[in-house]
Amino acid sequence: MRKLLTAVSVVLASFGGAHALTTSTGEVSITAMASGLDEPWSMGFLPDGGVLITERDGALKLLRDGSLIDVRGVPRIRAGGQGGLMDVMIPRDFAESREVYLVYTAPQGRGEGTAGGFGTLSRDGRQLENFRQIFDIERGSSGGRHFGGRLVEASDGTLLLTVGDRGDRPSAQDTSNHNGSIVRITRTGGIPADNPFVGSAGQDAIWSYGHRNPQGAALDADGQLWVHEHGARGGDEVNLVKKGANYGWPVISYGRHYSGLSIGEGTAKPGMEQPALYWDPSIAPSGLAIYSGKLWPEWEGDLFVGSLKFDYIARVDDRSLTEVEQLSSRETGRVRDVREAPDGSIWFLSVNDGAAYRMAPGPSS
Repeated sequence: MRKLLTAVSVVLASFGGAHALTTSTGEVSITAMASGLDEPWSMGFLPDGGVLITERDGALKLLRDGSLIDVRGVPRIRAGGQGGLMDVMIPRDFAESREVYLVYTAPQGRGEGTAGGFGTLSRDGRQLENFRQIFDIERGSSGGRHFGGRLVEASDGTLLLTVGDRGDRPSAQDTSNHNGSIVRITRTGGIPADNPFVGSAGQDAIWSYGHRNPQGAALDADGQLWVHEHGARGGDEVNLVKKGANYGWPVISYGRHYSGLSIGEGTAKPGMEQPALYWDPSIAPSGLAIYSGKLWPEWEGDLFVGSLKFDYIARVDDRSLTEVEQLSSRETGRVRDVREAPDGSIWFLSVNDGAAYRMAPGPSS
C-alpha cells in the first residue's frame, strides 16, 4: 500500500486547433472531439468509430463524424444530487448483439437507488430499443449521494457494478443490503453460482463490500478488477478487488470526517483489506483507465485517474503503485471520466468545459 508523496507536473503549450502537452514520454496533443455537453459522466466506444456519451441529467448522445446525435429510449431516471444517468458500457460482442448497458439512479418510492439495464442500439444509432432494467439495489433511499455507478464487463462475461454507501456509512459493512459494494451479475441480471454470498444471509449479488463511493473501475491485462473510491477528508483509495473481501469502510480509513474527527477504529484491522494506494489530501477521483501500451509503450499497465478536485489526470505507475505524473492543462477541468479508445489514444471528459477530449502522441491529432 502506498500513499501519494510526489508527482511530476507537465507543461502545456498552445498551437493550431489542438494543444501540446509535454509529458514524461514527450509531447502529446489534446484535441476537442465534442463540446456543448451538459455535465458529461461517461463514454463508450462503438466498433464503427462512434462514441456514446452520457449526461448526468439523463441524455445519451452519440458522437459520430464530429456531430452529436440524441439517442432516444433511455430509461426513467431520477437526476438529483450526485445521481442521474451515469455509466455506459459497450460489451465485447456489440457487433453481434448491439446491446448497450447503462447505470443510472432509478426511482424507489420517495428515494432512489443505483440501477442497471440494457437496450439494443438501432442501426442508425438514434434509438435504444427494448430497454430492460436488470438490477436495482436493495433498499433505495433519499439523500442524493454516493451512488458509485461504474460498470465493467469481466473476463468471463459477467458484469461488475460499483455501488456507493449512499451516505449511510454503517450499511457498507452490512451485506444484507447492496450499499458500499461491488455487485456481480450476469448479462441478464442473474446471480452467478460462485458469488461469495450465495446461500448466505448476505445479498447474493455482492462480490466485495466495505467500499465508500467507487467511481472508477477497470480490468488490468490479467483480467483483475481495480477500483478507486472517494474518501472523506483524505483517504481516496485505489483497490485491487478480491472475491468476498471487505475493504473496511467505515471501520478503517486513511481519511477523516469533514468535521476533522477521526473515522472508525484507525487505518488497519484484521480481516479488512488495505488499499493499494491512497491520496491525502483527497483528489476526488473519477474515471479509470488501465493503459494497454498501444501508443505509449512506456505507460503500459499504468492507471489513469481523473481528478474532480484538482483538475488533472493522475498517472499511477503499475509497479510502484504511486502517482508519478499529473497531466494538467486548461482542458482537464473537473475530469469525470478517462478511457482508452480502440486506437490506443486516451479520451477524457471535462465537466467544466462540457467537452470530450482526445490525447494522442505528437503535436497534432
